[in-house]
Amino acid sequence: MSEPSKQTHAIVRAVVDYGGLGLFVLAYFAKLRFLAAPASALHFTLAIGGAGPRDLTGATWWLVIGSALSLLIGLVVERRLAPMPMIAGGFALVFGTLTLVFHNPEFIKIKPTASNLAFSIALFAGLWLKRNPLGWLLGDALPLPDEAWRKLTLRYALFFLGMAVLNEIIRRTQSNDVWVLFRMPGLIVLAVVFSLTQVPFMMKYLHSAEAPPPPTE
Repeated sequence: MSEPSKQTHAIVRAVVDYGGLGLFVLAYFAKLRFLAAPASALHFTLAIGGAGPRDLTGATWWLVIGSALSLLIGLVVERRLAPMPMIAGGFALVFGTLTLVFHNPEFIKIKPTASNLAFSIALFAGLWLKRNPLGWLLGDALPLPDEAWRKLTLRYALFFLGMAVLNEIIRRTQSNDVWVLFRMPGLIVLAVVFSLTQVPFMMKYLHSAEAPPPPTE
């Protein structure tokens, strides 16, 4: 594969993983919205800022649209979707739609709890059934022995469970501003740091010290 193709793949993967969420955070803090503009050919104009309060429900429009477009771009360019971005994007669309239909931002704030809990349950179930769902979720199977996969699966299951609990604590005790920052970049930073801490464990079984891809929630 040529270098430009690798760069394109990396850009597309970043868009799929974080495009919708990035638009959500930008829309919330920059107060992005469309206002009626009769003089405009499109009859609407994009407004930034303003004196009104930040609107979590309004920002969810950008999350839903951005997530749908990001998944579509990934499907068109790569002709496939990695399991975790596909599942995370599905959760964003479902909980985002519930937020918009019921005009209740608590739905979008519950989304990280639900998705992380679902990942955790799936991994615990995989351990119980003696399967390897972690390799499927991460998208790229690593040449690890069964014992290593079991230990790594348990660690990720506990990590996802911890993120679900942490999101509940943040959303119940902190302001919307704090929760949005926790959502991004907070959860992403925690995921990357956790993945990096697994490198020494994998070095026992791999010749490479490459970290597993961080879970995209």
